[in-house]
Amino acid sequence: MTTTLLRTADELRVRTRAGRRAVVMTMGALHEGHATLIRTARDIAGEDGQVVVTVFVNPLQFGQGEDLDRYPRTLDADIKIADQSGADVVFAPSVEEVYPGGEPQVRISAGPMGGRLEGASRPGHFDGMLTVVAKLLHLTRPDVALYGQKDAQQLALIRRMVRDLNFGVEIVGVPTVREDDGLALSSRNRYLSPQERRTALALSQALFAGRDRHAAQEALRARAREVPATHARAEALSAIGESRAAADAHAVATALPGAAAAVLVAARAVLDEAARLDPPLELDYLALVDPSDFTEIGDDFTGEAVLAVAARVGTTRLIDNIPLTFGAAS
Repeated sequence: MTTTLLRTADELRVRTRAGRRAVVMTMGALHEGHATLIRTARDIAGEDGQVVVTVFVNPLQFGQGEDLDRYPRTLDADIKIADQSGADVVFAPSVEEVYPGGEPQVRISAGPMGGRLEGASRPGHFDGMLTVVAKLLHLTRPDVALYGQKDAQQLALIRRMVRDLNFGVEIVGVPTVREDDGLALSSRNRYLSPQERRTALALSQALFAGRDRHAAQEALRARAREVPATHARAEALSAIGESRAAADAHAVATALPGAAAAVLVAARAVLDEAARLDPPLELDYLALVDPSDFTEIGDDFTGEAVLAVAARVGTTRLIDNIPLTFGAAS
């Protein structure tokens, strides 16, 4: 397979295809995370379908003082990775092709969700992101579009836009790809010095600490459901030296489901330690949120949640997250 580079929507429009078109949107600087998205798109599209990878550094989603000018442009290398991963087309339009006549006067608003977490730290970012995603969906006309779960809030907003505004496209989220040491793959990782990279590992380590605390709580909760904490049962356990186990089971059985606060405490302990490293980690936010609207959850929450973190190491800002499920059915 040889991947074709196209620059205009008209060139893409005349490309024939027998099956589904799957689109992977990127800002270039492709890495293994993008390659995983492209391979997944190839599987979804099938042999008769078409996989299109967009490469476009969108100026609308970079705020004042952010890294638009230094964001890596590596188109030749991107085309090679796209080809090796199974893409049929790399669509790399100019700014003029995407925004004819200059910046658009009419834009997509991200609404209340767009002002939380990433949106609070980067005002206007999600409006710019949704505007270009809407534009690229219209320009590429896919049947399915794939996005990485590392950008969880972005994925949630794209899903909401597609649902609220009746876009005729299926949105697929693909799990985060990590380095062997746990660091989430990102085009911005290349900015990190060796010392900064060691500090940056605290992001994933904090998430894993929160995940481990959550798993331990869910295991206790499951045990409590299996072993009723009656007075007689407690006495029986006490007789064989397991009074603490009985007390734990009873405490969990009567506690509110969720225990979000304990998960955050475990994650924050790792981040607090990283703040004392050289160079230090500067925390932007740590939050445990409902993925439907990115509001923070409480200890009575049940269902799917996202543990999300953002921090700066040196001049590089990084984000990461993991999914957690609270309050499994009894």
